[in-house]
Order: sequence, then C-alpha cells, then structure tokens
Amino acid sequence: MLLPLYIWLPDGVNVSKEARRAISQAASVFVLYATSCANNFAMKAKRKTLNAGDVLAAMEEMEFERFMEPLREALEVYKKDQKGKKEVSEQKRKDKEKKVDSENDKSREDDEADEEEQQQCMEEEPEEEVEN
Repeated sequence: MLLPLYIWLPDGVNVSKEARRAISQAASVFVLYATSCANNFAMKAKRKTLNAGDVLAAMEEMEFERFMEPLREALEVYKKDQKGKKEVSEQKRKDKEKKVDSENDKSREDDEADEEEQQQCMEEEPEEEVEN
C-alpha cells in the first residue's frame, strides 16, 4: 500500500501541481525500471512470473539497499493479511457447508417422518368391504 505524498512531508510544506506531477512521473519511471530489473531475474530463472524475491534482488542490484528492510516488512504484513483472509474465507465455506448439511439432514428427517406418517395412515384405514 502506497501512502499519499503529504504523509511523508514535514508540516507546512506545500507541493505545487507541477511538482506532484513530476514526482508521479518519476515514481512511474522508477517502478518500470524496477520491474524491468526484476524481470531479468525471473528470465534468468526461466520463469515468466515475477516474484517478491525478484523484486528484492532488483532493489539490491539498483543499489536501493535501504529499501530492502521496509520491503521485507511490507511483504510479511501482506502475507499475514492474505493468510488471514484465506482462513476467514475457508471458515465461511465450512460454515456454509455445515448449514447446508444441517438443512439436508433436517429435510431428510422431515421426509422420513412424512413417510412414517403416510405408512401409519395406510395401516389405520379400514379396508373396504367388497359386496358380491
């Protein structure tokens, strides 16, 4: 998650629209360059998909070592968040299955009760006498 520029600036600093645009352009160029470097690592490993290790290696190659630790920390936070989301999703799925199973069991019990009731009714009905 990227933070807005104003969070990193000291109080009282104003940034013109021109400066914001220049910073945005510089950030775009940086991201493209970092992606290109990371892609080189993926290609060397004969992969088509970039991974976090590729990005970290690219940062080191680009001599941005000071960003390595914050990136690792952000990656750990992301992984924990994803794991938590997966666990919540799995629990919801299990709860839904339990509910469906419970409803199916109830439906089966109702069907069985209906069948028993019909059986009892059939047994209780007197047979009609046949007149000759």
